Amino acid sequence: MAGWVERGGEERTGRGERRYSERKGDKTRQVESSREEGRGDEIREERRGEERRGDHFPSERSEVRWLSRGIVLNRCFQLREEICQFLESKGKDTELRGEKFLCELAFLCDITSSLNALNLQLQGRGRIITDMHAAVRAFKMKLCLWENQMLQENLAHFPCRQTIKTQLSTVVFPRTEFAEKLHRVHQRFADFDIQRSRFELLSNPFAVEMENAPTNLQIELIELQCSDTLKSKYDAVGASQFPHFIPVTMPLFHTETAQMLSMFCSTYLCEQLFSSMKMTKTSHRKRLTDEHLCSILRVCSTQSLSPDIDLLASKKRCQVSGWEA
Repeated sequence: MAGWVERGGEERTGRGERRYSERKGDKTRQVESSREEGRGDEIREERRGEERRGDHFPSERSEVRWLSRGIVLNRCFQLREEICQFLESKGKDTELRGEKFLCELAFLCDITSSLNALNLQLQGRGRIITDMHAAVRAFKMKLCLWENQMLQENLAHFPCRQTIKTQLSTVVFPRTEFAEKLHRVHQRFADFDIQRSRFELLSNPFAVEMENAPTNLQIELIELQCSDTLKSKYDAVGASQFPHFIPVTMPLFHTETAQMLSMFCSTYLCEQLFSSMKMTKTSHRKRLTDEHLCSILRVCSTQSLSPDIDLLASKKRCQVSGWEA
């Protein structure tokens, strides 16, 4: 009996120690979880601070874009005298007083402004590959013109260089060197000439020479160019919509134009889509699912989508009470 009592006491003591250990472990876990929650609050606060400062962006996305660099470069050229005075007041030397450096800076500003103008022409919705190819061809012709004018010291299309023309001597102006640089820029666009004959099938199919057209499309092109109805339709809708009106009797030509329309010719739409996704998927919208995000991006990526307000308003039903129903 005494042994049983002793064993019972030991069992009760063991159960009590286990309960105490469990309660102690629960308290320890609660303390640790509260510490983690407190640390989580600190981490979230740090992230909010980073978002306010803009430090959460990767380094490559926080760099100055090319268009902004061109604008800043032109602004520095306009404020060159003020910059020189500021640096001289600080006791620092500057190259902006040098004639050669100032001449090269003016040339760089002019070329950068022209490249920025071309960059803006290649952006925007509704731009197809033929439109961009036409813009590049025009820029190449401008480069040829500028190269010839540079050799003749004709600065009609170089406004920054014109502003400092009276400040520099003619000996400093390296016209041959600048003309060579323009020629090298022109060579960078040589790859566009390879696809020129193919792009003309979409941009102006009624003016394509049969000798320059692909062999498998020559018969269909003859039928197309002899059709006054299709010519009128092309003049009315344009190159981007004309493939929808190509008859089924011209399957090869329809396939060729559809392939050119589907070319991913610019990164503008891709960058715009990522910007929309960044503004949509924020830390304040945690309940967004992949399906929601896909639907939102589908709407954002639609090039021409306008709601029918009249139809939506006609289908709207006012909320009525149960007694009136």
